[in-house]
Amino acid sequence: MKKIYTILFALIVLFSSCGKKESFELALITDFGNIDDKSFNQGAWEGLYQYASEKNVTYKYYKPSEQGYDAYMSIIDLAIKGGAKIVVTPGVPFAAPVYASQDLYPDVNFILLDCEANDGKRPPVFKTNSNTVNVLYAEEQAGFLAGYAAVKDGYRDLGFIGGMAFAAVVRFGYGFIQGAEYAAQELGLAPNDVSVHYTYAGNFQPSPETQTLAASWYNSGVEVIFACGGKMGSSVMAAAEQTGKKVIGVDKDQSGESDTVITSAMKVLQYSVYSCIADYYAGRWSGGKSILFSAENDGVGLPMDTSKFRLFTKAEYDAVYKKLVSGEISVMRNIKDVISPSHVPVIITRVIEIN
Repeated sequence: MKKIYTILFALIVLFSSCGKKESFELALITDFGNIDDKSFNQGAWEGLYQYASEKNVTYKYYKPSEQGYDAYMSIIDLAIKGGAKIVVTPGVPFAAPVYASQDLYPDVNFILLDCEANDGKRPPVFKTNSNTVNVLYAEEQAGFLAGYAAVKDGYRDLGFIGGMAFAAVVRFGYGFIQGAEYAAQELGLAPNDVSVHYTYAGNFQPSPETQTLAASWYNSGVEVIFACGGKMGSSVMAAAEQTGKKVIGVDKDQSGESDTVITSAMKVLQYSVYSCIADYYAGRWSGGKSILFSAENDGVGLPMDTSKFRLFTKAEYDAVYKKLVSGEISVMRNIKDVISPSHVPVIITRVIEIN
């Protein structure tokens, strides 16, 4: 009889565990791409995964079935119903969903990357509750370093292809122009010795159109293109491989994606997500404010150990980085400030004005 009771108890436990819904404390919601996009989503995911694996915390990522406010609100709700205590949302598309969700779910904490929570209207109304942290990056500094290094390394005909004209992407591009300008001035180059082709692809995905555009630039004389748009960059890399030209990657070290990548304009996505999650579990949650990762706190940079420069040295990199930290170099964000001075020895072509 005891054996029968034991078997019955085991069956009860088995069926109870089968009916128990698994809970995931940490959740990341992707934007336009996947967690293996070799760029923004992947960098954020690696930070969440690192903390979860080190501390044995349950985790999961969610990918919306479509784009748009309603789809993002639904996927946030799904993550929270799945047990999420922290929801990481990468990028501008989540500004309005987080703006609303922080009120709807006051017991859930949100880490919003690359922007600040706002209502999505024009002009926007910003609000950051105590359960939300906005994580910002000085992309203009990372772009500056990339443009500076390219010109110092001997490149004179440059290109910038951004995914979409979101603020973070725009800052990368404007910084890139200023870095090229600064290096040209240091080298004493004549006006128009350096040129920058500049445009946006309109998406963050690989496409034949982007590859064709990049190839046409390369064939017209462009030597290196700063591909600033997640997986879109793979189309630029394909064009570079066909034409024997070079690419600058974005967000994380993309040197492993193609031999054509000479460097990458990085922001410390993995560390920033990891540190915010660690602060939450350590009782140091910085809710209700924005945190800026910049040169001052090693939040941006170039991966010098894997960069394939011909002339640009680590000593030159350290020197210019120090100037960013001290404020001796101040990188502007307004395109009118970037291209209007008459002394700029860089000619900009195909600039798209962003309101």
